[in-house]
Amino acid sequence: MSSSAEVNSQYFNNIAADYDKRFANVLEPLKTELRENAGFIGIKSGGRLLDYACGTGFVSICLSDVIGQAVGIDITENMIGAYNAKAKSANVPEYQRKAYLGNLLSNPPSPSLDDKLFFGFDVAGVGMGFHHFEDVTLAATRLTERLATGGSLFILDFLPHDPDLNHNAARGVHHHGFTEDNIRTMFETAGAGSGFEYKELSTEVVFENLPGQGQPMHRRLFLARGTKTA
Repeated sequence: MSSSAEVNSQYFNNIAADYDKRFANVLEPLKTELRENAGFIGIKSGGRLLDYACGTGFVSICLSDVIGQAVGIDITENMIGAYNAKAKSANVPEYQRKAYLGNLLSNPPSPSLDDKLFFGFDVAGVGMGFHHFEDVTLAATRLTERLATGGSLFILDFLPHDPDLNHNAARGVHHHGFTEDNIRTMFETAGAGSGFEYKELSTEVVFENLPGQGQPMHRRLFLARGTKTA
């Protein structure tokens, strides 16, 4: 695991137990807007979702009314535990929603992700995690490789913003938001540039009461999607 991945894994392992409570004021406003954009993302009714850097399952749960199966992957063991505990608590069967420990961005990707379960998805994406990836083009490419032809790649992340060096996870943050041109080029290089769309969301999220953080962090977000054609 790279030093960056280790920083992220350690940080999110430490906050996994209270992640949902800590960031409730961020996640709650996004739920409705993400669900309303299921069609924009390219979600197919009954389709298969790859939820990478899945955390406790925010994206999987938001889209659960539409998809038939959610497969989460994360490098953080405690996040995987929280994701699966929530699914079990909601009486969701494992074949319908389950997360697995693994890293698609290592070279090579984790051997545990070689199984056919981790290929042929109708949609694959990351919710508010791309800014933690050192090589975002590699990330987009690896996700596109897991899609079926005609499948959709999507990213939910931050619009460009000033760096915030006081944030506890700052050492694991490599990008301070993304422009439409950034994302378009990334998708095209990854092989998912067909039908590319990018939209700014109306929701502004506010990160408050962060340890070592003097002021709340205000962030605007975007959704982007593109289709794998070959």
